[in-house]
Amino acid sequence: MRTIRLVTAATCLVLLSPAVGSARLQDRTATPSSAAAVKVVPVRTGLNGPSGFTFSPRGNIWYLERGTGEIRIIYRKTGADHLFFTIGGVDGTGERGALGIALDPAFPTKPFIYVYVTRTWRGALRNQLVRIKQIGAHGTGLRVLVSTPASSTPYHNGGRILFGPDHKLYVMIGEGHNAANAQDLTANLRGKILRLDRDGTAAAGNPHGRIWSFGHRNSFGFTFDPRTGRFWETENGPECNDEINLILKGGNYGWGPNEFCGGTAPQDTNNSGPKPRRLPKTYFAGTIGITGAAFCISCGLGAGINGDLVFGDVNTSSIRAINMNATRTGFSTASRVLIATSTGGVHSVEVGPKHHIFFSGPNGIYRLAPA
Repeated sequence: MRTIRLVTAATCLVLLSPAVGSARLQDRTATPSSAAAVKVVPVRTGLNGPSGFTFSPRGNIWYLERGTGEIRIIYRKTGADHLFFTIGGVDGTGERGALGIALDPAFPTKPFIYVYVTRTWRGALRNQLVRIKQIGAHGTGLRVLVSTPASSTPYHNGGRILFGPDHKLYVMIGEGHNAANAQDLTANLRGKILRLDRDGTAAAGNPHGRIWSFGHRNSFGFTFDPRTGRFWETENGPECNDEINLILKGGNYGWGPNEFCGGTAPQDTNNSGPKPRRLPKTYFAGTIGITGAAFCISCGLGAGINGDLVFGDVNTSSIRAINMNATRTGFSTASRVLIATSTGGVHSVEVGPKHHIFFSGPNGIYRLAPA
């Protein structure tokens, strides 16, 4: 089972996913779009692996150094880059490290910062969700909310975390380079998307304890559609089939030990576990290393992009966009490349102040703007 890796001086993120199914759209496009002219505006460069970042209500950027475990703040007004807290024991090998960050929905009234991180804890390598409290300009009182074994190989850790419209915390944990984990609904959290209360416990209404959906391989991108509240995820396949999935409660997205990439497309990487299996709304027969995703809703890039899902293509360091269908339950066309960047990769994609689209690469944070 081959995995495509992005290896740079600052970060190594791998993402590929399964795909196949009814009502799915195979995405074959690789050419730039002429619908809108877009440019990349550097916000801050010279950074050390800012794979995960987010914004405070005041527009300050909170970001992680993947390999060091540092939580840092770029202040919007002054541009100062401030060290807030360092998480100890971080392992930044391969795709490990400090990967995802989220602020409490009531921040700063509830001054809590959540981080998904791979670290050595009590003598074992773990993927963890931790919480830190802000006191003044710094953090204190790291608390472990979720802890699950990390793989002996440094891949498929997942890492995306995000509070949803319901103010629950959604967490993606990769299957740890072992496909069987994704179908295991015992105490195994790997290959799952979790839905949690602020203290890390299972949110009411979950179908399987902390688990919201399962059958996932590895993902570094999900987001909620502001127009509908629907939950969309990008997922990485092996040597075939990167996916975009509409995530539903209790859904089995099919990744497991029976995946198959041989033969002719569509290859079946969604054929494990109980039925019904949720199939992707679109997939890439040849992997692109699909990463972070966000919706362009009045994002300032023109009418041709407004309403689209925007996402990263790490293999070519590109930003892509795809049109939603009329009901916003799927896609009406294949994706198109908005811009091929020179950033060395596209990792997290986020919506910032004034609805603008931002993304991170191995060494910086950038904003999309009209050319």
